[in-house]
Amino acid sequence: MADLMTIACPTETLEADYRRVRDLTEELAAPLSPEDQTVQSMPDTSPTKWHRAHTTWFFETFLLQPQVPSYSMFHPAFAYLFNSYYESVGDRFPRPHRGVVSRPGAAEVAAYRAYVDEAMGALLSGDLAPVVADLVALGLHHEQQHQELLLMDVKHLLAANPLRPAYLAIDEPTPEPQVPARRVAHPGGIVEIGYGGEGFAFDNECPRHEVVLRPFTLEARPVTCGDWIAFISDGGYEVAEHWLADGWAAVKAGGWRAPLYWSELDRSWSVFTLGGERSVNPAEPVCHVSYYEADAFARWAGGRLPTEAEWEAVASSRPVEGNFLDRNVLHPGPVGSESSLFGDVWQWTSSDYSAYPGFRPAAGAVGEYNGKFMVSQQVLRGGCCVTPVGHTRASYRNFFPPSARWPFTGLRLAHDS
Repeated sequence: MADLMTIACPTETLEADYRRVRDLTEELAAPLSPEDQTVQSMPDTSPTKWHRAHTTWFFETFLLQPQVPSYSMFHPAFAYLFNSYYESVGDRFPRPHRGVVSRPGAAEVAAYRAYVDEAMGALLSGDLAPVVADLVALGLHHEQQHQELLLMDVKHLLAANPLRPAYLAIDEPTPEPQVPARRVAHPGGIVEIGYGGEGFAFDNECPRHEVVLRPFTLEARPVTCGDWIAFISDGGYEVAEHWLADGWAAVKAGGWRAPLYWSELDRSWSVFTLGGERSVNPAEPVCHVSYYEADAFARWAGGRLPTEAEWEAVASSRPVEGNFLDRNVLHPGPVGSESSLFGDVWQWTSSDYSAYPGFRPAAGAVGEYNGKFMVSQQVLRGGCCVTPVGHTRASYRNFFPPSARWPFTGLRLAHDS
């Protein structure tokens, strides 16, 4: 387990963290009806009640069953229904069909969570071996990932509803014009990236290692909606030369002409948010664009996407602060000529998601957590407006397929010096 992550956290702090994280999941689900929590809007998303149950299954499967001999499973079929991708622990219900599972309902999932939480409370009240504490920490960070996924998936679900219902009433800033981005220069040279501190980190952030960078600049704010409107107006979605071949095929197949959730009426753009429909704010970071769109924009703008090493080399000296999960906001906020490298939108990089030199997955089922996905995906950095506070860091590596648009994804341009 030492290869999976490290943690320096007393048991009493871990117990408080457990309660805080688990409570937040229920708070995020609370505005949704049982019907809302059951529906699956596409194969890549999951119903809210599945997120609530799967994160509970994690603690039941990897902690309570191995560590508590007297523990009795809440329901034996849940091991099949709520396993996500852990092949080594048994069969799993097909992901594309999670939305047809009407039972257990949302109320029974709540009972399942309460049952497991009670047993976990007893486990956490005792002395934990370091390997067990590490696994609890992994489970909590895993649940924070699902809190973000829950909101991503709910937004996609509600946007598919002709009524365009809001998840919550959220703040709407006054629209502002975008301003040119300032640039941050980096001299290049040999730099270290990857996690090297104390505390939690996912295995794919390690080991820390050296990379060589050429001098470059990184724009001090993300690309904004105003920037993107200029791209659209200049025929960005209509000129094949801007696009990778796979990206151009995706544009044609999907009929893309703007970011996901955007719509145009009388030459005015609006966007669907978790707070409902609103006018596009030119000063807010553009969101819900695929890697293909980000790459095409960068070509059109005369820049490029940064590598993940370039992004981390700049971010490692910056405070991890920004527009993270706040239920009064839940949307990227306006930016000026510069902004934090963290929050608002996950930022696409040009880096393929692959293992760092010397990476070794942990032994056992938890070794399936990240390593098995290191193919055909792109790395994103920085966190977003639905990332829980305290969940991300400069070395954090998120990853999605290049065609993904439903995550809160945007971009920040780099330039060669």
